[in-house]
Amino acid sequence: MSAPAPSPLAIVDAEPLPRQEEVLTEAALAFVAELHRRFTPRRDELLARRAERRAEIARTSTLDFLPETAAIRADDSWKVAPSPDALNDRRVEITGPTDRKMTINALNSGAKVWLADFEDASAPTWENVVLGQLNLSDAYTRNIDFTDAKSGKSYALKANEELATVVMRPRGWHLNERHLVDADGTPVPGALVDFGLYFFHNAKRLLGLGKGPYFYLPKTESHLEARLWNEVFVFAQEYVGIPQGTVRATVLIETITAAYEMEEILYELRDHASGLNAGRWDYLFSIVKNFRDGGAKFVLPDRNAVTMTAPFMRAYTELLVRTCHKRGAHAIGGMAAFIPSRRDAEVNKVAFEKVRADKDREANDGFDGSWVAHPDLVPIAMESFDKVLGEKPNQKDRLREDVDVKAADLIAIDSLDAKPSYAGLVNAVQVGIRYIEAWLRGLGAVAIFNLMEDAATAEISRSQIWQWINAEVVLDNGEQVTAELARKVAAEELANIRAEIGDEAFAAGNWQQAHDLLLTVSLDEDYADFLTLPAYEQLKG
Repeated sequence: MSAPAPSPLAIVDAEPLPRQEEVLTEAALAFVAELHRRFTPRRDELLARRAERRAEIARTSTLDFLPETAAIRADDSWKVAPSPDALNDRRVEITGPTDRKMTINALNSGAKVWLADFEDASAPTWENVVLGQLNLSDAYTRNIDFTDAKSGKSYALKANEELATVVMRPRGWHLNERHLVDADGTPVPGALVDFGLYFFHNAKRLLGLGKGPYFYLPKTESHLEARLWNEVFVFAQEYVGIPQGTVRATVLIETITAAYEMEEILYELRDHASGLNAGRWDYLFSIVKNFRDGGAKFVLPDRNAVTMTAPFMRAYTELLVRTCHKRGAHAIGGMAAFIPSRRDAEVNKVAFEKVRADKDREANDGFDGSWVAHPDLVPIAMESFDKVLGEKPNQKDRLREDVDVKAADLIAIDSLDAKPSYAGLVNAVQVGIRYIEAWLRGLGAVAIFNLMEDAATAEISRSQIWQWINAEVVLDNGEQVTAELARKVAAEELANIRAEIGDEAFAAGNWQQAHDLLLTVSLDEDYADFLTLPAYEQLKG
């Protein structure tokens, strides 16, 4: 690799961080600058294309498999690249942000994979962006430990062979990194910052550990966006001098448009593809976002009433397994978000049974693995997949040729026998305010009512409020959802939080700001594409 020219990127409006010079080296920034120069213009075109697609859905209230890519779907000859050994067994994956304690605990958790998250489980403060990179590099060099200031408990890594394999998730294409700008003052896409810094520092290091640079790709809306990622991978591998095909990417099918392009997404990434994942909350958010003006037939009930057994969710997950196994890719199931209570054994017992039933269903449906949000859930999920897989690393040989999903099945929202409730509205407001408040403090993964919530759950909360108001939904108590009702519930929740935590803690937090932001994105006539875009403008650091 020839010596790079000095980076044309500038760090702006950012306080210096300890050891940042180890991450933000001139060579690493030169690489990110080159990614930005080559790929941001195409990123911008694809974001514009998203808006055009959304306008078309608003006009037609439908979606279909793409006629122009029918030949790819019909061609049974192609497969994705064989799985590397380190990613062949993915039966349990734990997710979480890249702070120092989580890094150690996730790697030690007994899960096969850790999704190291710079996206929905991480609020993108500059500190989280840079020090998260440092924590991963420190983990790979075993230069990491942690002592909890409150408890005095110390954390250290187990032996290398006991650690989870890391699959890193950069930010989605829609998010920019305001602290890193080019000579014109244009911010670099967060996706390229996260990917670029991680890949530059760790690609060769990971190969030396018998692993590789593995990624989860979030918020993908089309195969053309997957194609752009593939071009990024090809360039990056050439730039640092590692073999083509070293990168492996798992794509989250968490948008309704991507659900119609699963085969095409795998095809575009086929030399680098590892699998697809069923991302439940963002998927529901995407349905509401895209069909928000489609009338009563697209109104989702309370989010907790939309289980994975709902007919349209069954269609989505079964099609995902069928598609992955047809093409030799892993199918990874959804999140078990329950956070065990240290005080309430009965709550745990009920929740553990729900988690077990969910993971049993996924394993029996043909999934090769699944997600959990807490180390205590690893053994439960492991047991479900062990029962089905035994000594086999996966069940890609289960082709699920019995699955026959039609285009209409994926958007048959009205096949669900559940209606919005007043309690559901209250829960959406509660989760929205409490999550946004924590996010504004730099926390992206937040335990609320014994569930690990991230940006996706806040998105579904505010989207449902918006949808119910605009569809003039009447709740189970006879009340119609209006902006006034949403404001009333939000004011009550704010008062409840103040009573719960006390005036001093309330004043020290971002509660009023979170309340106001939730109402803005829930009530504005002009629906914000992503809650995190206006929230990022208010995020300090």
